[in-house]
Amino acid sequence: METLTFKANPENAARLDAFLAAQAENLTRSAAARLIEEGRVLVDGKRPVKSLRLTGGETVTVELPNPQPTEVRPEDIPLDVVYEDGDVIVVNKPKGLVVHPAPGHPDGTLVNALLHHCGSSLSGIGGVLRPGIVHRIDRDTSGLIIAAKNDFAHQKLAAQLQDHTLARTYECIVLGNLKEESGSVDAPIGRCPGDRKKQAVVPGGRRAVTHWEVVARYSGYTHVRCRLETGRTHQIRVHMAYLGHPILGDTVYGAKKPVPGLHGQCLHAVGLRFIHPRTGKPVELSCPLPEEFFRQLRRLEAGRQPL
Repeated sequence: METLTFKANPENAARLDAFLAAQAENLTRSAAARLIEEGRVLVDGKRPVKSLRLTGGETVTVELPNPQPTEVRPEDIPLDVVYEDGDVIVVNKPKGLVVHPAPGHPDGTLVNALLHHCGSSLSGIGGVLRPGIVHRIDRDTSGLIIAAKNDFAHQKLAAQLQDHTLARTYECIVLGNLKEESGSVDAPIGRCPGDRKKQAVVPGGRRAVTHWEVVARYSGYTHVRCRLETGRTHQIRVHMAYLGHPILGDTVYGAKKPVPGLHGQCLHAVGLRFIHPRTGKPVELSCPLPEEFFRQLRRLEAGRQPL
């Protein structure tokens, strides 16, 4: 069972179920309401009424129940393994591959592939649906993702996510030309008030920081490298759109029309740096950009628009 604690303030105060949905990742308002009814939510140490409206200053504690046991079966799905030893495995995930089973994606995921590749050698901290998974990458984002083969490694890597020593670098093509050569976005991210399936920069959201730099400029487009300081859902996609430069092909946060020849957003996790949980030595890994990313760059270099 996981316990989360949040502090309400006048900027993010709202009805309790809405507050929880905005603060906790992957928690809908209806799910928050169920947790309140089940007595899993405390406000200043007391069980609240469902319709309680926060005013600011309250401490809200929520107990998230463990995932219901379910069988996740190994599947022989090819993996592009970039690094592997007895503690960790790093994979170059292709676009279209969901990281772990979820509603609508019960199988055919990276977890199914890892179970086939690693057998029982995956940590159990993530639960039965997410064995070994330390962090996630969107389905239509490609690139490096690390998984832990045992609980010791998982705990060490999770701590590095918290203190930012596990560094993740991405490259993307965005619409328009950024005015500066580099910069940082420090803007809180939470659920989009108008669309609960999306994320947005919202007052009272969870702190999110993205550092970016220009790799190359083209007519109407910019090749950008981003480094995550935090790891919120859709963080780079939301922050680039917040700057007014959504990622090419991102039909959720940018233009609604997909780019022919480009599956999803033009975003790739190119680099990963971490301290090895067993040896304490730094490990730095990279992987090349996928062919469809290169195809868009070649068109831009030739002075043509994306396909």
